[in-house]
Amino acid sequence: MRLGEFCREHPVFLAPMAGVTDLPYRLLCKEQGCDVMCTEMISAKALFYKSKNTRALLMSEPEERPIAVQLFGSEPELMAEMAASIEEEFDWIDVNMGCPVPKVVNNGEGSALMKNPSLVSQIVEAMAKKLKKPLTVKIRAGFDDSCRNAVEIAKRIEAAGAAAVAVHGRTREQYYSGKADWTIIRQVKDAVSIPVIGNGDIFCAADALRMTEETGCDGVMVARGAKGNPWLFREIRALFSGEPLPERPTHLEIREMILRHARLQLRYKGEYTGMREMRKHLAWYTTGCPHASALRGRANAVETMEDLERLVEEFFPEKPINI
Repeated sequence: MRLGEFCREHPVFLAPMAGVTDLPYRLLCKEQGCDVMCTEMISAKALFYKSKNTRALLMSEPEERPIAVQLFGSEPELMAEMAASIEEEFDWIDVNMGCPVPKVVNNGEGSALMKNPSLVSQIVEAMAKKLKKPLTVKIRAGFDDSCRNAVEIAKRIEAAGAAAVAVHGRTREQYYSGKADWTIIRQVKDAVSIPVIGNGDIFCAADALRMTEETGCDGVMVARGAKGNPWLFREIRALFSGEPLPERPTHLEIREMILRHARLQLRYKGEYTGMREMRKHLAWYTTGCPHASALRGRANAVETMEDLERLVEEFFPEKPINI
């Protein structure tokens, strides 16, 4: 699969997830073998109005590359102008047409665009003409069961000049419930000639391999399966490379990853914000561990790096234990 200067067989993407895939966590996933990063979803309007919070979301580091920036909006010219204004900072631009959140959908953005194919074409065409770097688009299977139009939308995206399309095998109506329909990814792959990236229900390395085999997709995109589990990328990479599957992390590996994550949060966001954001990550990292519910309860009181270090070192034994 090729996107601009990036070329790799069966690349693995980290899906943009608001409040999850920030700079600190992307750095950890990259170290574990993820091929392609993407910023959290950014509003083109917020970028236009120079929102301070938006500028923070655009932060990246050279070791992350290749990295895309994901924009959302519904105004073709504004989307094109804002994409062009930041494209030099990234390897390509991605457009979100899959977000199911009501405040986005009710504004005619995100997955609401699946109901407006002509506007999809206008947005992609305006952006593709304005940009020098590749443009990709992330879509869903459709808006609801009466509008499962991913194939039509993907064809329009290709015709308008996009370089690749990512397909999440759920409708907007499903949010993240039920089971992702991978057959729609296969149908999109059969219908377009640009690369297709499959997304939905990749929670282990075997899922990634099975999606590739069943759909023929050119790359896979991992979303919720990566929460608290950056090791998933080394496992997928090993399976794709024909190497033995690595052992799951030990208690000590989990402890060290949490502490490294927290130090990165401290570096980039400061103690007040960084430690509060680590609370949810602690819950994800310890899912399935003994006494995890007790740790989650206490994690809500973590305010300083010292608090977090004390809690984590108390929770995890010093002697390595496989889990």
